[in-house]
Amino acid sequence: MNIWGKLSNRGWRLKSWKSLLALFLVGVSLSSVMASCSNSNTSSSVAANKSDVELTLVSFAVTKAAHEAILPKFVQKWKQEKSQNVTFKTSYGGSGSQTRAVIDGLEADVVHLALASDTGKISQAGLIEPGWEKEFPNNSIVSKSVAVLVTRDGNPKGINNWNDLAQDGVGLITADPKTSGVARWNFLALWNYVIKTGGDEAKALDLVSKVYQNVPVLTKDAREATDVFLKQGQGDALINYENEIILAQQKGEKVNYVVPEVNISIDNPIAVVDQNVDKHKTREVAEAFVKYLYTDEAQQEFAKFGFRPVTESVAQNKEFSAKYPKVKNLGTVQDYGGWDKVQEKFFADGAIFDQIQAKTQR
Repeated sequence: MNIWGKLSNRGWRLKSWKSLLALFLVGVSLSSVMASCSNSNTSSSVAANKSDVELTLVSFAVTKAAHEAILPKFVQKWKQEKSQNVTFKTSYGGSGSQTRAVIDGLEADVVHLALASDTGKISQAGLIEPGWEKEFPNNSIVSKSVAVLVTRDGNPKGINNWNDLAQDGVGLITADPKTSGVARWNFLALWNYVIKTGGDEAKALDLVSKVYQNVPVLTKDAREATDVFLKQGQGDALINYENEIILAQQKGEKVNYVVPEVNISIDNPIAVVDQNVDKHKTREVAEAFVKYLYTDEAQQEFAKFGFRPVTESVAQNKEFSAKYPKVKNLGTVQDYGGWDKVQEKFFADGAIFDQIQAKTQR
């Protein structure tokens, strides 16, 4: 090939590379535009179509009946207002067990647990942003109750107050504080009784130790404790949520119970699981659902199923004010330094509850 042919080929190759480069740049530009259009279309499509959304609610066992009444109302309300279908996946169990499940990977969008320390553990695991208590009204307490003593028909053992549970020959059914938030409230109610009636911590430890000596078996949660007492006929007395016993009565169970005048306010928090709602892109509907739980409509449903209302407007309703008489001497977890201190003092590994258990023979 002559020199001109070589130069001609080089020129052609140079032009070809320039052409290819130009085509490449045009392709990149078009791809960017198409991607932008695609993203825009996708966003507008989602907004326009209002595709269905699924929320996972993880809650402690005794809220099941109330939530089953509340969830359809929210679904209907959201459909009317947003033209979007919401479905719920639900999980109910002991508060401690539910907490561990969420930390271990159960992708809850919303958690409604028995006590703030369980929610705090999920926050410490990085799933819920710090300051969650201030996200919703009433320090994010969405349901509450008190502890009651349930006895056999005619109350043959004469159990009317907390100290009666320490009598010889009394069999008490309660859940395990290691797995059940309700059980931690039960334990604190016993301790609170001694302190509120003028006793010191030594007397409180003595009473609580004697009471747990009378527990033949610790159930995993409040619902199982109720079944063991009412359905299996074990024990002379049961400590449980007031709402759980009211629900049992509504189901036709004949239940004898007293609400001790010295009691503990059992406060149950709600929280959005930030990491999961951001992953699922469900934050808007999750936050709307939690806010809905504070409405009079939702609080009335909680009250129908035995929970004391957290909103004053519902609490003052004649139906519910008669159903839930005020407790004369009502303690709170804040009286004992809050749940972090209570957990460390009573329920951490090797703490007071474990020490009592080590001395308890079953």
